[in-house]
Amino acid sequence: MNKIGLFFFLTIFARLASAQVGSEIYLFDLTEKKGKISLSTPINITNHKGYDNQPFFHPDLPVVYYTSANEDGRTDIMSYNYKVKQTKPITQTPEKEYSPTVTLDKQYLSCIIQRDNGAQDLGKYPIDGGEPFVIIDKMTVGYHVWADNSHLGLFILGTPNTLHYLLLPIKRDTILAQDIGRSLHKVPGENAISFVHKVSEKEWWIKKFNTYTKKIVLIGTTVSGSEDLCWLPNGKILMSDGPKIYSFTPGSGPGWNEVTVTSGAGLLKGVTRMAVSADGKKLAVVVVE
Repeated sequence: MNKIGLFFFLTIFARLASAQVGSEIYLFDLTEKKGKISLSTPINITNHKGYDNQPFFHPDLPVVYYTSANEDGRTDIMSYNYKVKQTKPITQTPEKEYSPTVTLDKQYLSCIIQRDNGAQDLGKYPIDGGEPFVIIDKMTVGYHVWADNSHLGLFILGTPNTLHYLLLPIKRDTILAQDIGRSLHKVPGENAISFVHKVSEKEWWIKKFNTYTKKIVLIGTTVSGSEDLCWLPNGKILMSDGPKIYSFTPGSGPGWNEVTVTSGAGLLKGVTRMAVSADGKKLAVVVVE
């Protein structure tokens, strides 16, 4: 990417929060009976005018972390405890933080730190707040996932966007794929990370990279036009086409099954990112209103 193109891309990315002025995060109860998933009793956990997005559950605590923008478009990391219904800020900085992710040791929140000079680093904050530690400052990181304590899957901005696999201690960087989507996840119960491969404008595939065998395996096609997904603890995948949510069981054959929404179905419009709690009983859904 030339300098003009990179500047244009970063400028658009920097304005993302202020552009999406109507996004909220709803928390649904999730149940599954005889293989069928249903959602109910939604709660608006953000209830804030502006950009609220990128939810991530703590693996042990009843807490959802997310990115929230103020009136000036500056983003910070917030937390919502759904047991006591309490919201509090984790960061209050002059930088912009995106994509909060609990590290595998549960001591930090790793996130994208976007700086006014155009740099876009990967850093981590103590999980209860504090000064950040910069993990990566030599690449333009858009999204990330921890494969283990030493390895990261990275969405690196460029033309095309590429999936990197980075061994942190020695900074050994391997490019795994190009033309990927923003949704990176650790696959439940496997030594693998998943990603969306945009093979063509209309052909998008969910794939996984096995971190032991170093092989990439096809899982299935995405819901048409969607790149955001989340994994349930039992290995099912959820995606949305905007107004509806669908589930897919890898290895069960083709086809997505619509998730039943017993209450709050009218809230589902412009659904993008989703996240599920470690026990599989809560689903956070981002709705662009």
